[in-house]
Amino acid sequence: MRTVGVEEELLLVDPETGEPRALSAAVLARAEHDSTDEGVFEKELYGQMLEFATHPQADMGDLSAEIVRCRKEAARHAGEIGCTVAALATSPLPLSSTVGAGSRYQWMARQYGLAPQEPLLVCGCHVHVNVDSDEEGVAVLDRVRPWLSVLAALSANSPFWQGRDTGYAGYRSRVWQRWPSAGPTEVFGSAERYHRRVADMVASGVILDEGMVYFDARLAQRYPTVEIRVADVCLHADTAVLVALLARGLVETAAREWRAGVEPTDHSVSLLRLAAWRASRSGLEEELLHPATMRRLPAETVVAGLLDHVGQALAETGDLERARTACDRLLDGGTGAAVQRRLLEETGSLHDVVTACARHTQT
Repeated sequence: MRTVGVEEELLLVDPETGEPRALSAAVLARAEHDSTDEGVFEKELYGQMLEFATHPQADMGDLSAEIVRCRKEAARHAGEIGCTVAALATSPLPLSSTVGAGSRYQWMARQYGLAPQEPLLVCGCHVHVNVDSDEEGVAVLDRVRPWLSVLAALSANSPFWQGRDTGYAGYRSRVWQRWPSAGPTEVFGSAERYHRRVADMVASGVILDEGMVYFDARLAQRYPTVEIRVADVCLHADTAVLVALLARGLVETAAREWRAGVEPTDHSVSLLRLAAWRASRSGLEEELLHPATMRRLPAETVVAGLLDHVGQALAETGDLERARTACDRLLDGGTGAAVQRRLLEETGSLHDVVTACARHTQT
């Protein structure tokens, strides 16, 4: 059974006002003194963000428990310095971004001019699924491309930006596209071609190193994994688990197709960008582009298509019913974006939306 690890980026906010707080260095200092959290939390580009990474897990119940624990620990450490964490992919409230002091982050500030100085603070959920080799990993990347927009729709959790409703369910991805290396990729065909493409990108000087290759899915640098990067950080931990188990199902299904000699679907990057835009615009509330045909269908039909596509792999790991139940719950109750909009309708205050979402983050 393939193992799965999850990285989540959380927003640091004032527990009373919901205002973002640039206190990641202080929170990390607290975490470093706690032996149970050694190596779990990491700094990010902006001081208002805190990232954690789970251990690789084969059992989804264990993964769920670790995500919940890490969220609670993040909130505990943040609470010790007067703030808390919220699993929000964008800040509903206006903010000014505070770029970290590290040399890497300062290079990015110099290289990209105004872009990092603007409020590009966005929080994602990255899923790592282990693969046997780079060849298998690239074969997986080539075959999961059309399905990634569905994961983005399921995780949509960023309707507000700089104090306004964007009209999008997942606006984070629209902001993220400002980075020059971000987005979907063409079919690579081999590990050699993948690595050559990455080397050419670094050699161009536009990006600093391989870590700045922000493909929607890529081979991880530090681990023998495929890293799927399209999801918003999810408001609720059980949605993050759903994204993780679907990602594992996609990886396993793609690897089986490769071994069976099934060629990847050769959708153009242009079409994949349209599918990603459609997912970010409406989440699960309207239509999505079906990965097989790139034609519009109701969101529930496209989600059912994803479950059919990975059904055998999920059944063999015992995750199929869990996935169906979680998908049904999102289709009925709405994504994190829908929850945020309902909270605004109920309270009339984006400040209250943030503080309520901080409470949701730990449930």
